[in-house]
Amino acid sequence: MGKSEVKLLGAWPSPFMLRVRIALHLKSINYEFIEVDLLGPKSELVLKSNPIYKKIPVLFHDDNTILESQIILQYIDEVWPNAHSILPSDVAQRADSRFWVAYFDDKLVPALIIALAAKSKDTKNAAIAELEQGLLHLEEAASTKLSKGKALFGGENLGYMDIALGPFLVWIGIIEKLNGVKLLNETNTPSLLRWADSFFSHAVVKTVFPEAEKLIEFAMKLIPVLRARPELRLLLGISD
Repeated sequence: MGKSEVKLLGAWPSPFMLRVRIALHLKSINYEFIEVDLLGPKSELVLKSNPIYKKIPVLFHDDNTILESQIILQYIDEVWPNAHSILPSDVAQRADSRFWVAYFDDKLVPALIIALAAKSKDTKNAAIAELEQGLLHLEEAASTKLSKGKALFGGENLGYMDIALGPFLVWIGIIEKLNGVKLLNETNTPSLLRWADSFFSHAVVKTVFPEAEKLIEFAMKLIPVLRARPELRLLLGISD
């Protein structure tokens, strides 16, 4: 498949965009990466391509425009079925994987944003507590799914949960560093901790992941941008 047939609109630090890049590389799909600036105003291409949510990533495949990272991953898996399968073949396992990714995006991602960018210490602490509880739920799932020697949720290779959750590990680490906490630890989340090591050891992850120090530097620039966005001020507990 030529590069002109598949294009990915995104920003290098975005964990949602990294989900898509991992999937494309895992299936050996050639694509053109169109970079946008997360710190600047929304680009015209983003607004035109995703007029409802005005967000990245956006996948262009021939005449199709596919939005939202969860949906893009499923689209990639269905359109290129002959390469490595991302979603489990078992229907029940596939539904379970989708549940946990939806749970993460609905519950933990907002808490991550608040823990990163909230001004109020009380607001930050409440978000961190929510993250701790959410990770305990994921630990319960991981202890079962990663049993029998499995290093990854996908088994021997990256699967849907690995690809969807893994890109946020660095951001969890940034929150740990900025707030002096340890969200992933041997006492409370041993299975997730071992899974994180396996995730970062995968060849595709090493290929597409930005350096941790670059992400930390970007995060410090992102915090004031998040605080200035009207749609996030209520979420972040900012009233002034």
